[in-house]
Amino acid sequence: MVKKEILIIGAGASGLMAAGRYRDRDIAVIEANPGIAQKIAISGGGKCNITNKYVTSEHYLGDSHFVHEVLRSYGNKELLADLKAAGLNPVLRKNNQYFCPKSAAELISVLTASCRDVPIFTNEKVLEVQKEKDFIVKTDKRIFQAGKVVVASGGMSFPRIGASDIAFEIAKSFGHKVYTPKPALVGFTLQKQQFWMKALSGISLPVCIRAGERCIEGDLLFAHRGISGPAVLNTSLYWEKGNIEIDFVPRLELNKHFFQSKKQISTALGVPKRFAKAFLEAVDIRDQPLERMKQEDIDKLRQIKSYTFAPAGNFGFSKAEVTKGGIATDEIDSRTMMSEKCEGLYFLGEVLDVTGELGGYNFQWAFATAQRLQL
Repeated sequence: MVKKEILIIGAGASGLMAAGRYRDRDIAVIEANPGIAQKIAISGGGKCNITNKYVTSEHYLGDSHFVHEVLRSYGNKELLADLKAAGLNPVLRKNNQYFCPKSAAELISVLTASCRDVPIFTNEKVLEVQKEKDFIVKTDKRIFQAGKVVVASGGMSFPRIGASDIAFEIAKSFGHKVYTPKPALVGFTLQKQQFWMKALSGISLPVCIRAGERCIEGDLLFAHRGISGPAVLNTSLYWEKGNIEIDFVPRLELNKHFFQSKKQISTALGVPKRFAKAFLEAVDIRDQPLERMKQEDIDKLRQIKSYTFAPAGNFGFSKAEVTKGGIATDEIDSRTMMSEKCEGLYFLGEVLDVTGELGGYNFQWAFATAQRLQL
């Protein structure tokens, strides 16, 4: 049996930062994968989108007060300052997103250095956590005993790099509410009536998507399985079922002046020709000069500003960037990240029922919860 004062489950963003903060204590980390920081390594095209220029609770799905309290003490400015002090200077790309300058390996190096003296047991899967006087953590290789346990094992997205539901099983075993984990920041599959979009695979265009009360702007990418791209991924955070509405030409006004033009419809719309022709066919309009359109066709064309349909579903956890749902935050102390059900048990990062939009928000959340941790 391995005895430790503190045991962290998960060597990802939140787990490694937490280990670095408490490296002077009697601490160890358990990681199911053969190596650490697997998700950091593949994120952002291998450059890791660390955080965002604009970070507020409005960018997260979850209890806004809980999110605000955690981010209040460790936001983007604090994270960037700490990284720069460690020799990593994230660069701003895509207007508001901070990435590693060269590679995600730079961030992994900083995190590794911060906890260089902490023993990390890799390729070791946690099977269960129990509490007697201390915590007893059983893995597939050995048994650990610890006074405190920090669960930072992430969600269920990217099963190919070892993602699992162990955090949720641990939480349930101690009486926590767990909202059903679902894929998030993920593309949508289509109903048969929208299969015309599949022929457009590879085409991208700026759109505005409405899901409930949310209106999300960004690029939509047509894919073999359905639709993806930043606007769709962010929409997946807020969509559960029912219709979404897409404005395929958010910068274009279909006013009286527009319909007085001699231009062909497919040209005047200012979108890729393949998309224009496919859309016209889908709504049963012949491509023609705008000035010759009948009112019936004008009404059909206006659907391009409010094309409404219900996605069939999504691409699933294998393609999802993150997991939404998870451990209810009303049972977590936002001042310490400790369970209110069990003293000495803590939860960090993606395992909680808080999910950020695309653009560095989820790594920011992981780091903020690690900094909020009080052991």
